[in-house]
Amino acid sequence: MTDQLQDVITRAARVRLMIFDVDGVLTDGSLHFGADGELIKTFNVLDGQGIRLLQQSGVATAIISARQSPLVQRRAGDLGITHVFQGSHDKRASFEQLLAQTGFTADQCGFIGDDVIDLPILLRAGFAASVPNGHAEVRRRVHFVTTAQGGRGAVRELCDLILSAQGNYEAALAPYLS
Repeated sequence: MTDQLQDVITRAARVRLMIFDVDGVLTDGSLHFGADGELIKTFNVLDGQGIRLLQQSGVATAIISARQSPLVQRRAGDLGITHVFQGSHDKRASFEQLLAQTGFTADQCGFIGDDVIDLPILLRAGFAASVPNGHAEVRRRVHFVTTAQGGRGAVRELCDLILSAQGNYEAALAPYLS
């Protein structure tokens, strides 16, 4: 095992709170507008199941997004994500507020983002991740880049990695294998 891979596993094993950006991570980053101006976002069901498995293993989850959308609030509700910060153009401030609310340290947090607005959290989180279609400046500064694209299973890949690093992957799958 390479030193870099060992570092990723060690960092993922410490995650107690996983935080997700939305556009470009939970979605593919596309914004679709209907004829009457309504915004349409597409979320991946594999990502949603990964988040649920992570929660069931005891890892708390949160969303910090620069955009404001009722669709994000609805998806967060569907997934049982209670910590949701939207319209957050100062993601550092939202991150600090989240830490104060939860009592977790930055070192216990994971964050996956895709653009430079995410850097203030990515540079502080104990486990920073991005997607292959994320901005080059972001990909260069994170601990892990998924192989799956944003909105196309990247979050599931990350959740599975955390579950594996924490020794909980097999237990998470067990109910589906019996």
